[in-house]
Amino acid sequence: MPGLPGFNSAPADDLRPLLAECLAVPRWVDAVVAARPYPDVDALVARAEVDLDTQEILGAIAGHPRIGERARHGGVSAKWSSAEQSGVDASLADRLVAANVAYEERFGHIYLVCATGLSGEQVLADLAARMDNDPDTELRVVNRELAKIAALRLRKAVA
Repeated sequence: MPGLPGFNSAPADDLRPLLAECLAVPRWVDAVVAARPYPDVDALVARAEVDLDTQEILGAIAGHPRIGERARHGGVSAKWSSAEQSGVDASLADRLVAANVAYEERFGHIYLVCATGLSGEQVLADLAARMDNDPDTELRVVNRELAKIAALRLRKAVA
């Protein structure tokens, strides 16, 4: 797809799988498609900001690998996820596993952060700080992190 002009003119059915790789929420995918044409990439990226309900959040994070793990499936989002986590040092693997387990026991879902630009130590510090959140607050934080990831991926999708 040649940039934003290609995105704006592509058949909706061609865009839906790519958008689902950015944020796996059908309502969001439909809204992004329906709002075309976008005058610029910033207007498209602004669509990443969305208030998701609990089920949408849980559905969206289901396809994300745990921090420090490889994606369970191939495809564009697996490649993006690997690049997004590139700052997470593999030498922290044991600490990340333990932190992920504690988080999942506390909240019942995987820990998700927009890891782009974060070191492994920064990720661990963020995870530790978020352990004090109540479950509803944590879902709002996850919603914001999903929006950050979606924004990054939308930029890549139209690059």
